Amino acid sequence: MSTTQKSLTPYAWLSILAAIMTIALKSYAYWLTGSVGLLSDALESLINLVAAVIMLIVLSISARPPDDNHAYGHEKIEYFSSGAEGIMILLAAFSIGFTAWERLLNPQPLQQLDVGIAVSIFASLINLLVAKILISVGKRRQSITLESDGKHLMTDVWTTGGILIGIAAITVANHFEISMAFARRLGLTGWEILDPIIAILVAINIVWAGLQLIRRTVWGLMDSAMAPEEQAEIVAILEQFSASHAIAYHALRTRYAGARRFMSVHILVPGNWTVKQGHDLVETLEQQIMTLFDNIDIDTHLEPIEDLVSWQH
Repeated sequence: MSTTQKSLTPYAWLSILAAIMTIALKSYAYWLTGSVGLLSDALESLINLVAAVIMLIVLSISARPPDDNHAYGHEKIEYFSSGAEGIMILLAAFSIGFTAWERLLNPQPLQQLDVGIAVSIFASLINLLVAKILISVGKRRQSITLESDGKHLMTDVWTTGGILIGIAAITVANHFEISMAFARRLGLTGWEILDPIIAILVAINIVWAGLQLIRRTVWGLMDSAMAPEEQAEIVAILEQFSASHAIAYHALRTRYAGARRFMSVHILVPGNWTVKQGHDLVETLEQQIMTLFDNIDIDTHLEPIEDLVSWQH
């Protein structure tokens, strides 16, 4: 098992712990206030818990070394984690939207807002801290699973912020006994209408986050090429070797599989070179490319430069 990948599982446990704590806190805040905005927040935290458990399983599997049935490793399973998380986010969004619509038609006064807001802020700070850690480690270790989970938690932080702003507006408005003309037209009174409206906006925001995760999953499963800037670094080394060793190259291909990168390229050398000369050159070239990336598999194909067949691809 890869030591680098195995060391990522503690971050999954951290995400699970954070999800359990925030579910408890936000559910308590909803119980105190009756706010569907806070209920939507608690439901999203439940999705966070399921996603964190899936992340733990996926990171454990992706850390396994290549075997006879999976010669290229198990890292690609990370895309199933991000895809599952995206689908669950969409389901949660529709549930939140339905609940908020019911409350919009039948608004109810909110209770103990001060305590509810304080509890929800504390829960949001937990998510903020864990999200920062997961995003930072995910980018450093090239783990799409950690990074996507961290960004999902960060979305949760912004969501909570929007809900709290709405609840704060309700508190201030009720304090000064202000009413909304729009609410009157609907036959509603008071600023409680803001609560379901904000919950609906939260649901829309969650839908967008879910679609983005699904999009990244699809691109990953389709073996998308490495980022243009990363390919440019590889090409720069190939061009350097071509200029200094009178060789050529073609058929450069790259792809991602979770945290792992793959590339293949045809290297064309003079036909009078010995096998050892060609092998030594390719080894040196591969080592230079490997210094650019933490985790990359390189497949080179050596061919004689004078043979026209060598240029066919």
